[in-house]
Amino acid sequence: MNMIKMVITLKRRQGMTHEEFTHYQRNIHRPLLMSIPEARRYIRRFVVSYPVPAPRYPEPAYDSVVEAWFDSMADLEALFFSENFLRTVDPDHENFIDLSAFGRIICEEDMVLDRAAS
Repeated sequence: MNMIKMVITLKRRQGMTHEEFTHYQRNIHRPLLMSIPEARRYIRRFVVSYPVPAPRYPEPAYDSVVEAWFDSMADLEALFFSENFLRTVDPDHENFIDLSAFGRIICEEDMVLDRAAS
């Protein structure tokens, strides 16, 4: 069974350091999201990635990448269009995200190599 995955790229709002952004996302926004029952019910896996120093590579375009897996598109929509999400979680995004630089893709994974499974 192929799960549905949402990948979101986030850039911090203007005037916020990367450290302030990371702190807010980890300690304020994430607990807020996980406090609504729909998050616990519909999200199957949730990963947030933050850039690490990589001097030989260009400065990252984003401050974090969020990946969330769902059993179906209906489950994804049940979370993101729920009254709890729209009323409680969504309004918090403007507190730490540059909404003009927000990116999102809803996809299915095509696993090419998974050495962790062996």
